[in-house]
Amino acid sequence: MREIIFDTETTGLDNREDRVIEIGGVELENQFPTGRTLHIFINPGNRKVHPDALAIHGITDEFLKDKPPFADVAQEIIDFFGDARWVAHNATFDMGFINAEFGRIGLPAIAGERVTDTLALARRKHPMGPNSLDALCRRYGIDNSHRAKHGALLDSELLAEVYIEMLGGRQAALGLVSSNKGAGQTVEHDDGPIAVAQRPRPLPNRLSEADEAAHAALVAKMGAKAIWAKYDPLK
Repeated sequence: MREIIFDTETTGLDNREDRVIEIGGVELENQFPTGRTLHIFINPGNRKVHPDALAIHGITDEFLKDKPPFADVAQEIIDFFGDARWVAHNATFDMGFINAEFGRIGLPAIAGERVTDTLALARRKHPMGPNSLDALCRRYGIDNSHRAKHGALLDSELLAEVYIEMLGGRQAALGLVSSNKGAGQTVEHDDGPIAVAQRPRPLPNRLSEADEAAHAALVAKMGAKAIWAKYDPLK
């Protein structure tokens, strides 16, 4: 099975007005990286990068001036993904932006059945959370110390490692699955159920009450139709 683990960076949070400015993708075949990647920076036209978004990814308006518009790279994106599944962390956000960009140039949207949301998968496996990409890297022992800011390709590479660990694919392929089934859960694989070890206690939430209040205030300003209002990404 072919999958593309991908991530986007944008000028802001509203896909009706904001634009995609970076996309990165990592190809998996049967849960193993093939070495093929996609990484494109995109000129958002007249839309400026919001200061809050800039603080997250560090991509400036000046840097994007000489980059191609989305219309010029859309076919490259389509060709890279091909018939693969689109896999993203909080896929509702990324697919909202991708489909909005496709719609602006008259291309059909990607159907929901072709999309896998690793955030939803993580919440089912680890209902006590937290389930951010950084938190999952810590949970699975994946080194993300070089992630000073968000970046589409780097985040895709980290997510690919997390995704493989969540599915138990790496352990299954190498025959290193623990026999202590009482301490963890099981996941289904072609060869049968596989035991997956889990932490005895979840890691503590590192967000302060002030952080959560600031986030809630920001979401409230976006209005009831904002996609961020549909879920709580802090949990």
